[in-house]
Amino acid sequence: MDKKYFLFFIALTFFFASCSEDDEIGTGLTSYDRSVINYFSEVALGFEFGGGSEITRKWTSEMKIFVGGTKTPDLINELQEIVTEINALATDGFTLKIVTDTLQSNFYIFLGTSSRYASIFPSQSGFVADNWGLFNVFWNAENQLNAGHMYVDLIRADAIVQKHLLREELTQSLGLAKDSPLYEQSIFQSRSTETNQYAKIDEDLIRLLYHPNMQVGLTKEQVEGVLIDILLSEK
Repeated sequence: MDKKYFLFFIALTFFFASCSEDDEIGTGLTSYDRSVINYFSEVALGFEFGGGSEITRKWTSEMKIFVGGTKTPDLINELQEIVTEINALATDGFTLKIVTDTLQSNFYIFLGTSSRYASIFPSQSGFVADNWGLFNVFWNAENQLNAGHMYVDLIRADAIVQKHLLREELTQSLGLAKDSPLYEQSIFQSRSTETNQYAKIDEDLIRLLYHPNMQVGLTKEQVEGVLIDILLSEK
């Protein structure tokens, strides 16, 4: 090969390698954008338990939260902060609200012992022994989430872990229902963690699920197309 063409070939190879890292070779997506798309598909499709199909589900009506059990000031303050953060990220009209009348609620948070939670919701009795926090959600025929409940164990978990579990289980109840080992500081981290704030990628997952263009019932392939369109529109 002629020397000048060989050097040109090296330069061209370097150019495409650089593009693939920062711009996915002209698509307009960064490597971080691709990470968000992959993480969304891993976390937001289906559930850890129960065998639900791997499609998008989210709330399309207001989540009205009633808190039962031992309502400690620290956890109530933490809940209010989480609600404020999620409401700021959602742009499709979805909101969370804490209510004081259980008859007005469609989501129940129990703070207390696992045995008491299992007595209120017997379907969870087989899961509480190994889980200090749990959530369970329900959806209609259109795959819209419309009810649910969760608990935080106040006996086995210390104060830091209680706040983590409150944030994790409530966030997963939004439709981001799977754990993942990918990001150490993510609220969806499957290994033991005590993080009590959202990582940037967590905020992006919440924001994208509750974006006006994100619909329920989408498969992995359909989700990727929607996410690409949203992310490119924000450039």
